[in-house]
Amino acid sequence: MIWNAFILALREIRRSVMRSVLTTLGIVIGVASVIAMVMLGDATTAYVTNSISKLGSNMLIIRPGQDRHGPGGGDATAKRFTHDDVTAISREIGGLKGVAPVSSKGMQVVYGNQNYSTSIDGSNNDYFTVKDWTFEAGRNFTAAELQGGKAVCVIGETIRKELFGDQNPLDASIRLENFSCQVVGLLHPKGASMFGSDQDDLIVVPIRMFQRRISGNQEIATIMLSAKNASGVENIKNGVTALIRERRHIHLGDEDDFNVRDLREVVQTLSSTTKMLTLLLGAVAAISLLVGGIGIMNIMLVSVTERTREIGIRLAIGALENEVLLQFLVEAVVLSSLGGIIGMVLGIGIGVGINLYFDLPFVFNTSIVLIAFFFSTVVGIVFGYFPAQKAARLNPIDALRHE
Repeated sequence: MIWNAFILALREIRRSVMRSVLTTLGIVIGVASVIAMVMLGDATTAYVTNSISKLGSNMLIIRPGQDRHGPGGGDATAKRFTHDDVTAISREIGGLKGVAPVSSKGMQVVYGNQNYSTSIDGSNNDYFTVKDWTFEAGRNFTAAELQGGKAVCVIGETIRKELFGDQNPLDASIRLENFSCQVVGLLHPKGASMFGSDQDDLIVVPIRMFQRRISGNQEIATIMLSAKNASGVENIKNGVTALIRERRHIHLGDEDDFNVRDLREVVQTLSSTTKMLTLLLGAVAAISLLVGGIGIMNIMLVSVTERTREIGIRLAIGALENEVLLQFLVEAVVLSSLGGIIGMVLGIGIGVGINLYFDLPFVFNTSIVLIAFFFSTVVGIVFGYFPAQKAARLNPIDALRHE
């Protein structure tokens, strides 16, 4: 009986192709919108997570002053750190993969007739470990270069392009304002961060050379840490906080004059925001499903009116009410399911197109596709039941008299 109802439903759909297409349009738009919006949201969340992970894995950033949210953070007027702080953290905190003191300054860099304004970071070799940098060519600093503060540097890909073009930068000397620096390493490119800054636009020099020739003092602006395991990050954060409070003689109950930021918290905050936006966009798009369901109910009511004599004949020759009910209900479900299938294909296509256009990672969410299709079928059942019930309850005699 269900198969016969399905065949009859297909026959009626073929008989009024244009009307059937317009009827399913709301379902198509609803399903496609939900799938495309969720795919976009998932891709954005993945992009945020990947961008943060490029900054470094299991990383903690210690800055002077109270926490200021954003890529800058810290407080320029607060008390800075010293080499003794870095040594104490390395010695007393376990589970660390690296501890990198970092001080930065913007400078003009010159090579031949090329010049470029960039950021100079003074640090040690743990800088590359903490920030997950790998080398495209060359090497990191030797112990003698770090201890003696030699004028050597490691450059990013952007610096290579701006100053050297297609030339090999290794062993070349570049000028940092009033002194020269030998290039000993080239970092593997990372691209732009999620904050929009170019991660490859940097030059790294030994921290002691930076302090002697650039900053002119022994202060350290930032300390970056990396934990060996993600499970140990929270304990390390608590241990570092207690250690620095002790070293700075901060009494119990007094506020810290420094902040320790866990990059995982940034990921969680941004991910929760993108997920909330995805949910909101999906909910707005799902309204189209309701509109499509109302369209199906409207057209099915019109169809019942147009086919009143046909229904009367079926009932007069012995068709049961349940059979008539099933026929019109199956017709509504077929319409909504076809709309759901077309919407699935269209939604996935739009999602892929948007991801390619904005250069976002492709994330295929099978569950949301199946849920969207399931709800399109449910919409057909819910909104098709009333017209089907109306058809089944027609009086055969009144239906046969209908003109």
